[in-house]
Amino acid sequence: MTSTADEFTKLNISGDWASTAPNLQKNLSVLSIEQVELAKMLLEMGQTHLFQHWSEPGVDDDDEKLAFFDQTAKLNSSYPGGLSAYINTARELLADSKTGKNPYDGFSPSVPSGEVLTYGDDTFVQFEEAGIKEARKAAFVLVAGGLGERLGYNGIKVDLPREITTGTCFLQHYIESILALQEASCSLAGGDSQAEIPLAIMTSDDTHLRTLELLEKNSFFGMKPTQVKLLKQEKVACLDDNEAHLALDPHNKYKIQTKPHGHGDVHSLLYSSGLLKVWHDAGLRWVLFFQDTNGLLFKAIPAALGVSATKQYHVNSLAVPRKAKEAIGGITKLTHKDGRTMVINVEYNQLDPLLRASGYPDGDVNSETGYSPFPGNINQLIFEIGPYLEELTKTGGAIKEFVNPKYKDATKTAFKSSTRLECMMQDYPKTLPPSARVGFTVMDAWLAYAPVKNNPEDAAKVPKGNPYHSATSGEMAIYRSHSLILRKAGVKVDDPVIQVFNGQEVEVWSRVVWKPKWALTFSEVKSKVSGNCSISQRSTMAIKGSNIALEDLSLDGALIVEAVDGAEVKVGGSMQNKGWSIENVDYKDTSIPEEIRIRGFRFNKVEQLERTYTEPGKYSLTP
Repeated sequence: MTSTADEFTKLNISGDWASTAPNLQKNLSVLSIEQVELAKMLLEMGQTHLFQHWSEPGVDDDDEKLAFFDQTAKLNSSYPGGLSAYINTARELLADSKTGKNPYDGFSPSVPSGEVLTYGDDTFVQFEEAGIKEARKAAFVLVAGGLGERLGYNGIKVDLPREITTGTCFLQHYIESILALQEASCSLAGGDSQAEIPLAIMTSDDTHLRTLELLEKNSFFGMKPTQVKLLKQEKVACLDDNEAHLALDPHNKYKIQTKPHGHGDVHSLLYSSGLLKVWHDAGLRWVLFFQDTNGLLFKAIPAALGVSATKQYHVNSLAVPRKAKEAIGGITKLTHKDGRTMVINVEYNQLDPLLRASGYPDGDVNSETGYSPFPGNINQLIFEIGPYLEELTKTGGAIKEFVNPKYKDATKTAFKSSTRLECMMQDYPKTLPPSARVGFTVMDAWLAYAPVKNNPEDAAKVPKGNPYHSATSGEMAIYRSHSLILRKAGVKVDDPVIQVFNGQEVEVWSRVVWKPKWALTFSEVKSKVSGNCSISQRSTMAIKGSNIALEDLSLDGALIVEAVDGAEVKVGGSMQNKGWSIENVDYKDTSIPEEIRIRGFRFNKVEQLERTYTEPGKYSLTP
């Protein structure tokens, strides 16, 4: 065994390499071999300023010096290629930013090929069935690194109620949807098929413990704990200037300032954790990525997965029709002068100038359909695992990054505050070869997209006609979606009324919700609705059970039906009661819980018919 002294000699510890940082040089004896190696790397990367304020060894802050290197080691190991790769990439991107280089220089845009689906028609139904078959070969990845502060909610976003009729939170809804897919897929496969669909959740320092607590407190909402894996995303180093000098924490000279790197880290986490390989080796074929607060997403998953399987897409982006210049990225095929092509999300503020520069004088305009020919990206992605793992094995999961410094003035020499590199999960196709099959699936926004991300004040400022993307609009979209699905299945559902909550004008439909296990697909909804059914606009209906059938039901009031799996319940007849009224709530009224306040309304449960069936058997519920 060589001694530590010999190791230090080999590292030329007393040599000149540290002379540019005399304060560090004096402290080398305090450091371990690994820490000296990190120090050498930092100096080679031009980061001598980090040691400028270091005191003499033996002073009472030696522990903080060691903590500095613990942090550096973490930053180095959690980034593909290490800190030196991060700094080199930052220098390139900052130089491009300073000169105003166009990332799409040399590329011309065109509309890519994909599937545009109409809910409920034969093609849609076929894709849904194909998707249900494939679901048992899928894994789901939830990107949940954010808190609800931007919403005016202090909890983690996945703990926010998706709707307040049942009070089901987003995470519970997602897990119940995956479990319903699992059951439907296995029963279609027949035999002893007992697949368990895995769920990975990407958390952050802000959300990790609270996500774990939420799962444990609720017994993982019915999932086996072994099905769920939490992957914690680390932050990246901040940058002080165009030379990519790492920024020190303003409150601690022995700490590098850090910020989130963006949801693109999900790719490197799946790769470095080995989880992707585990899934691949277990015979899974698909990985589906989704965001933390889109309450409609799982209505679109079966058909979109069916498209991926049928079209054999390596990458399938779920999309919605978008109006020209709407603040949502457009899925675009880019062809370079050298022949390279890629299908990629182009942010809305870049799409219009890109089109104008490529021979489209009017830029991003609506076609005869009333929508832009470039579909709107909603950041729900389906990848085929085999090609995905192959690609990540080459890249280590690194995603094309961007930098967005806020400059002090037009000289672009100094920043207003530190910046950092960022990456987005939808930029994964940027590194793919032209042979990769990259497509999209467009579905109506009423079916697939109702994100909750804006607080009441910001939502109220949204120009009329544009989506609010608030807790108010997100909940109302769920009722609208369920009402429209029932209409397509033959139920007479009254038209909505217009009301204003928290300064937002929204359509208020009948408050209809059902658990995912009641119906995942249009065919399932149709099979559970028969005869002449009608629901008045003021009605509320919650269906919580898999074998509940509506037959000649006329509802004018509130109806809540819950049944265990073995209970078959037929619900019918004319049901009338005083129901639940909607009351306006002021979001500034702090006596009301945040999750209600941010919606601008609550329900006054005046009267309802409520039945719970806890024993298997056949039942009839009539007035």
